[in-house]
Amino acid sequence: MAWKNTTVFAEFTFLGLSSNPRAQTTLFGIFLFAYVFTLLGNLLIIVVTLTDHSLQTAMYLFITNLSFIDLCYSSSITPRMLKDILSSKKTISYVECVVQMYISLSLGQSECILLAIMAYDRYIAICYPLHYTTIMTRTVCIKIAAGNWICGFLLSLSLVVLIWNMDFCGNNKINHFLCEVPELLSLACGNVSAVEFAIFVVSVLILMIPIVFIIMSYIQIIRTILKMKTSEGQQKAFSTCGSHMLVVALFYGSATAAYMKPRSHASSNVDKILAVIYTVIIPMLNPLIYSLRNKEVKRAVKRVYTNRIRMQIF
Repeated sequence: MAWKNTTVFAEFTFLGLSSNPRAQTTLFGIFLFAYVFTLLGNLLIIVVTLTDHSLQTAMYLFITNLSFIDLCYSSSITPRMLKDILSSKKTISYVECVVQMYISLSLGQSECILLAIMAYDRYIAICYPLHYTTIMTRTVCIKIAAGNWICGFLLSLSLVVLIWNMDFCGNNKINHFLCEVPELLSLACGNVSAVEFAIFVVSVLILMIPIVFIIMSYIQIIRTILKMKTSEGQQKAFSTCGSHMLVVALFYGSATAAYMKPRSHASSNVDKILAVIYTVIIPMLNPLIYSLRNKEVKRAVKRVYTNRIRMQIF
């Protein structure tokens, strides 16, 4: 018997990452640590880049946006996951499920676009250093960042509207720890080809096109770096770009594997691991591999800390 998504009491039950009590205790500790580290690391980056005048550049404006996205992304999923790990009843209403899916999709897509924007920023900075400040002005960067947020939330809306109109029948158990589009499709009744086509189109726009753009940008960047006469300049350029490439590989790799594979090749356990990577691990690692290992950020953190101590003394 089919049940409509508009039913007031309709709800899903998460099966979670594991049903083993010992494993759940371990997972709770790991994810709690990861979430606290994510909050502290990304908040530190946001505070430092907004308060230190030496970091008022396009690159750090985008890094601040990345930290804010990671902060929101992790906060939209991890607290609920921690609550469910400790709870025997892991239920979520259909409305809550759709809201969680919309927020996580929107933030994830915004991050995909932002990583491509950051590659373009590095391309301009390294390949056209004399024109960088005139091209990537603060006004231009703010407009780009705003456009990124708008695109992320609008593209997700198309998928959410289609899913909202689907019917679900029989089993209402989601073999996952969060509401993901592929998992909801597996519970849907009737023809879901329109939703699958929408997922494919959005995935091409958000994943494939930015990846091609990033690869092309880095081909030009590497060519320019190899032409540099000083090893110091090459080392600094490779260090900056290497951090970004690591973030790109982790995020795009896991997201592409999760959303671009055919439904016939779907594996719940693999999907859970991929989701942990792009919802928990990457938001935790981004402050480390992208910012806190950066010498300019380290110096800015020391300045902010020193100034606070002086203010307390005097």
